Amino acid sequence: MSSGVLSSPSVRRTVDWRLRFGLLSLVWGFSFLFMKVGTEAFAPFQVTLGRLVFGTAVVAVAMAVKRERLPRGAWTWLHLAVAGLLLNALPFSLFAFSELTIASSLAGICNATSPLWGMALSLVALSEDRPTRRRVAGLGIGFLGVLTVLGVWQGFDGLDVTGTALALLASLSYPVGWIYVRRTLAGSGHSHLSLTGAQLGLATLQLAVVTPLFTSMPAGFPVVPMLAVAALGTLGTGFAFLLQYALVAEVGPTTAQMVTYFTPVIATAAGVVVLGESLSWSTPVGAVIVLAGAALTQSRPRTATEAGKQPPRPPEHRAERQKATARAAGHDGRPSRQT
Repeated sequence: MSSGVLSSPSVRRTVDWRLRFGLLSLVWGFSFLFMKVGTEAFAPFQVTLGRLVFGTAVVAVAMAVKRERLPRGAWTWLHLAVAGLLLNALPFSLFAFSELTIASSLAGICNATSPLWGMALSLVALSEDRPTRRRVAGLGIGFLGVLTVLGVWQGFDGLDVTGTALALLASLSYPVGWIYVRRTLAGSGHSHLSLTGAQLGLATLQLAVVTPLFTSMPAGFPVVPMLAVAALGTLGTGFAFLLQYALVAEVGPTTAQMVTYFTPVIATAAGVVVLGESLSWSTPVGAVIVLAGAALTQSRPRTATEAGKQPPRPPEHRAERQKATARAAGHDGRPSRQT
């Protein structure tokens, strides 16, 4: 995997991957706070457009430093346009709209359901993903956690159903986009930095067309919301992408994706401490259940090598070893001739 400008050996030696993992958790966790602050002055589409403009600029600079070229081919660009819609333009906009009526902490917790949606969809769309008892149990536990967060036993009393539904739809959009990319762009020969740069650029163009149609020019440009949108794009989109792929290249996707389980914790803490959002007992309890279920859906059985055991040798390997032992003993395994 191409991991962007932050994956060079010198950077890895300077900053331990655990510190960068924590930084990525903070950046993505605070992204929901930045969205909330941004929507206080700007329309959701405007927040998303600003986010994509700043994020694309960061990735474009990284591409220039790495001397990466944009991908070629009409079909590649068509697939990237769909990926930009499913992975960037649509979920970013849905989250921004959701935070008009729900707390940023709840939006962050809804984001943690993405692995659950991904597990459910992959069982249908990806034949190589076979269900196991553990993963199916994780799926059930995770959705039980979602119901706990929503307070289903109270009949959703006090919960904005529309805003919560938009946040859950945004979380669903990510695995749909991942599956689409896996089916259409895997093995394309282009680097991840190049593909993502083009993808973000196309998503920016999509929002540049949509935003003027549904919004009017802002009455003003307050400093704090403007800084929130800039931070959302620069840090939460551009810098976070470079940081994520550096981690994937260094410690592997399994460890790197664990950041998903820390993001809602940071988002909840930021919403409560910085924005003064209220928090009922069912929200953190449900979030813990969601994260436990998501962790189970992503688990894989340990191989014999990972467990510290030698895998069983196939029959032909055992036969070769027996012959070698026989040669070392002074014969080749065949009946010896009497002299």
